[in-house]
Amino acid sequence: MVIQKSGPVCQYSLLIKLIAWSPLPRSGTAGPGEKLAPIMMIANRLLAVGLASLVAATATASASPSMKTILTQVESVVDVSQSAISPDGTHVAWAQTLHHRTALWVEDLATRKTARLTAAYGGAYADESDPQFSPDGSRVAFLSDARSKGTSQIYVAATDGSGVRRIGTLTGAAQGERWSPDDTHIALLYIAHPHRKSGATSAGGRAVGLIGSVNDEQQLATLDVRTGVLKLVTASGDYVYEYGWSPDSKRFAFTYARGNGDNNWWIAKLATIAASGGALHDLLAPSYQINAPTWSPDGKHVAVIGGLMSDFGSVGGDVYLVDVASGKATDVTPNVDYTASAITWLDNARLAVVTHRLGGLQLLDLTVATGQTVTVIGGEESLRSVAFAKNGAMALVRTSFSRAPELWAGKTSALAQITHANAHAPHFYGKATSLRWSSDSYTVQGWLIYPRNYVASKSYPMVVIIHGGPSAASTPYYNDTFVAALAASGYFVLEPNPRGSYGQGEAYTLANRKDFGYGDWRDDLAGVDAAIKAAPIDPNRLGLFGWSYGGYMAMWAETQTTRFKAIVAGAGVANWLSYYGENNINQWMIPFFGASVYDDPAVYAKSSPMTFIKNARTPMLLLSGERDEEVPVPQSFEFYNALQTLGVPAQFMVYADEGHGIRKPKNQVDRLERTIAWFDKYLR
Repeated sequence: MVIQKSGPVCQYSLLIKLIAWSPLPRSGTAGPGEKLAPIMMIANRLLAVGLASLVAATATASASPSMKTILTQVESVVDVSQSAISPDGTHVAWAQTLHHRTALWVEDLATRKTARLTAAYGGAYADESDPQFSPDGSRVAFLSDARSKGTSQIYVAATDGSGVRRIGTLTGAAQGERWSPDDTHIALLYIAHPHRKSGATSAGGRAVGLIGSVNDEQQLATLDVRTGVLKLVTASGDYVYEYGWSPDSKRFAFTYARGNGDNNWWIAKLATIAASGGALHDLLAPSYQINAPTWSPDGKHVAVIGGLMSDFGSVGGDVYLVDVASGKATDVTPNVDYTASAITWLDNARLAVVTHRLGGLQLLDLTVATGQTVTVIGGEESLRSVAFAKNGAMALVRTSFSRAPELWAGKTSALAQITHANAHAPHFYGKATSLRWSSDSYTVQGWLIYPRNYVASKSYPMVVIIHGGPSAASTPYYNDTFVAALAASGYFVLEPNPRGSYGQGEAYTLANRKDFGYGDWRDDLAGVDAAIKAAPIDPNRLGLFGWSYGGYMAMWAETQTTRFKAIVAGAGVANWLSYYGENNINQWMIPFFGASVYDDPAVYAKSSPMTFIKNARTPMLLLSGERDEEVPVPQSFEFYNALQTLGVPAQFMVYADEGHGIRKPKNQVDRLERTIAWFDKYLR
């Protein structure tokens, strides 16, 4: 992270750092939180000086502030996440992250006393995450590497943050810990001997030695809360993705696949197994992808989200009920106009469903027998980490283009804001509006974000940002780095949600299957026309940016039109035929293309930018991670070399030791600076 060494921005950054580690304001503190009183005094003193200076500096800033200033402002926003609520609704827990450092907090909602939840000594920094209340509500479990750097352990503390103790000893990689309903065990997903960080977006291991001989095996395991004994429940060779306890604590429902966990999620099955281990029982082996196995309170059904999904973790589809006795799966939300992304049983007849709908995220109360829904929270915002108590109270993180992320909690009829970590966060955009436009037989939605210092009488350039996936959606997000930097630099930003996106039901998500670059591209271009009609955008100063599938669409745009004057393609696919054999997750391609590249090469060729490379004319910046396993760097080399041969202005930056997601702060800074500079060069 690059910051100014002096001046108002540095003061503001220091202030926000202090605020991030102490929720604002509180009527009292308890436990470790008491130690933060001096920090709060300093923060209050800095508030007047730092913010006043920042406002003055901003008022006199040029139309194109430095990237240092923008990045400092973006990084000053605290990421509030991982909300949890006790079963009786009296306590909440959450995470706050600033500059890649995370602190866990727990609060008594009645007294408003807040405590730091940590295994670190003296309040030192540690990698801590995933707070989970025990079924009796008296304790909170969480992951921490505070006393075992690099290897997370499971700790349990009282709800005031005191009495922290470790449960057992873990030597491998752990995540996703959950209490058993009977309070006796904690389950977790466990890789005994990881050779790298889990997840396909992480930097890949070195491709040397006998290829395919080393696969991390993520198993379902339990820890006895009293004795700390670790037991591996599922067999080696099976990679477990998600799981849920049965209400009687005797079984698990889980999704799994054999072999390479990064590659085989797209063919994962749903199974059950006894909590003591033994043989698993397959319940469902669908043609679609499944997520979020959740056991009904009576133990008769497991609810899952099923649909066409391009990335593990980017969840969207219909809600299915799977009969535990027979394995029969029933779609209880067929032909709806929304996309389910998270589910929680409220009782045996109802599910709380977080849904994508026309670019926003809403909370619905779904009656599973009839499919009828009641909107609990609906609007142009994003809802994250929604958790429920047995008494109907809930906790969740809410954010939008105009509201920084904060934790809210309470009964649905009287939700109250709990955290104020971003009470003084800078604002990055003029405004954001939801646009709708017609394309073929579809009504498409997208977000048009105005420049921060928008003046109605001026004409502005615009950059189109196409989301990755393609099974995903652009949703309201307060501090997206690229959007913030572009808006602060005087650009309109359009984020379309073309066919293939979440937000208009499963049929809409399926609509670009075997049609990459055609229908969805027409939707994107129609969105550009709609934006130009809606705002003072100069049609001769248009740029395009995308990462992953968005990077593919950026390469596709390069070969399909000269309408854009500059393009930035991050981790893009240049040639679907060669990509099939280069990447480590080619199982994802068959549901979208209908067959392997060896069985139907024509369907891959027709959507490959390299097929039309002789049409390339637009100056292009390409960006990639050296050890990207999802979209290997040879794809960008192939495209870059073609542009060089054809004499098209191009630059290509490869980030050392990075994967599909650029993680190192200095590389994130460099990527942003290069992107803005590229657009400034050709669109100013």
